[in-house]
Amino acid sequence: MPPMGCPVGMKAIRLFASCVTVKSQVGRGRLFSDRPLGGGGRYNGFMSHLLELKNITHRYGPHVALKEVSLSLPTGAIGLLGPNGAGKSTLLKIIMGLIQPSQGSGVVLGLPLAGNHLTLRQKMGYMSEADALIQGLEGVEYVTLAGELIGMSRRDAQRRAHELLTFLGMEDARYRKLEEYSTGMKQRIKLAQALVHDPPLLLLDEPTSGLDPAGRESMLSLLETFCQQYRKSVILSTHVLGDVERVCSTVVIIDRGQVLRQGRTADLKTIRQDHYRLQLEPVHKVPVYIEELKSEGVDVLDVDRQQTLSVRVPSGWSSRSFFALADNLGMAIRGLERDDEDLDQLFQRLLRSPAAGAARPALAANGVAAP
Repeated sequence: MPPMGCPVGMKAIRLFASCVTVKSQVGRGRLFSDRPLGGGGRYNGFMSHLLELKNITHRYGPHVALKEVSLSLPTGAIGLLGPNGAGKSTLLKIIMGLIQPSQGSGVVLGLPLAGNHLTLRQKMGYMSEADALIQGLEGVEYVTLAGELIGMSRRDAQRRAHELLTFLGMEDARYRKLEEYSTGMKQRIKLAQALVHDPPLLLLDEPTSGLDPAGRESMLSLLETFCQQYRKSVILSTHVLGDVERVCSTVVIIDRGQVLRQGRTADLKTIRQDHYRLQLEPVHKVPVYIEELKSEGVDVLDVDRQQTLSVRVPSGWSSRSFFALADNLGMAIRGLERDDEDLDQLFQRLLRSPAAGAARPALAANGVAAP
């Protein structure tokens, strides 16, 4: 969609839309198709594999935005994770066919990147990080226009617009001008226009950007619903670790235009048999307990504000030893669990690897920039 304030002739836009046709996949009374891409079957003739990219490189003049990116991704919820400037938005534009890579090839939803880009985009819904709203339009007009631009008839697009705005909790705001919307409402209206033609694949660029905690929780719950209940595939591009951990089962970690790692989130994390987290009481005896642990060869890695300990134990250590030490000091262990690697630790480990070059700043864990 054109950016807010862009002088757009509505007749010209609708004339373009009238030259494009797309058959709606949703019948009346049904908000979304229940035919997934995955599950070993096909969706509208497409194979269940989501996309494959081979040696994709893209340059903006002398700047290399992407360098020999190769991906093979299944259907489902995929997190595209990396700091700002990593190349995530460029990769999304290539997947949509908006820009041609400088070199390399790929297949998305069974269609070649070098093929008919309009046909490819009709199978996708894109939610941009930028507002990309048209000043003066009402919410329902904006979503209807998005449907017409992708090739729907005006009647079908308008019906879908009303249904989606009701589903997204914007029933009372559908006739308000877009420039009057709050940040949360703008994010939802952008999501609505991405969904209007019921695409099997959603490309979402920083969907929780600018949202308060309640708005972020609401947006992530919606994405979980699309993935789990309506079985849509989602590529979630973000620098917020918590968003990926909440929604995605597969992750692609990208930095400086290169893919550092890809795969199932659970498979990429290191299972650490020698790391534990434990909580004890009373709290005032925790410093004494820490000294006892150190005397037994245990490394105390971190102590948080709630006095929860993160430790690394020596070879041959038994978890029963934690309880024995606590009993000797008249303490009780309220919680004990193995401390496997989380997504933040995985990302920082990859950035410290020789292939990644110099270390980059930490990502945000839950929408708040890391120090």
